[in-house]
Amino acid sequence: MEEAPAGEGLPPSLRLLKALVIVLTLVMIGGVITVVALLVTRMPQVLQGVPKLPEGIEMPEGTQAEAVTFGKGWIAVVTQDGRILVFNAEGRLRQELRLDAADP
Repeated sequence: MEEAPAGEGLPPSLRLLKALVIVLTLVMIGGVITVVALLVTRMPQVLQGVPKLPEGIEMPEGTQAEAVTFGKGWIAVVTQDGRILVFNAEGRLRQELRLDAADP
């Protein structure tokens, strides 16, 4: 088998290309290590902010939820019939807002 040529035998343009590939590889490895380190150190902080859900929310008769969002001490549910229902942290209805029908 034939051995690979030593670095001194390469033309200058290939030596430059080889150096750029090595530098790029080192930068990519550093980037992956940085992303993994950030995910490991920041993810526990993100998971601490998960909202606490009540045991149950009693929706008005005949309504179906389309979207849900959480705030401090309240939960908002957007229904398919164009209403926003705001519940307190215990799951009791606090407020109901009707949305105007938008033109499609």
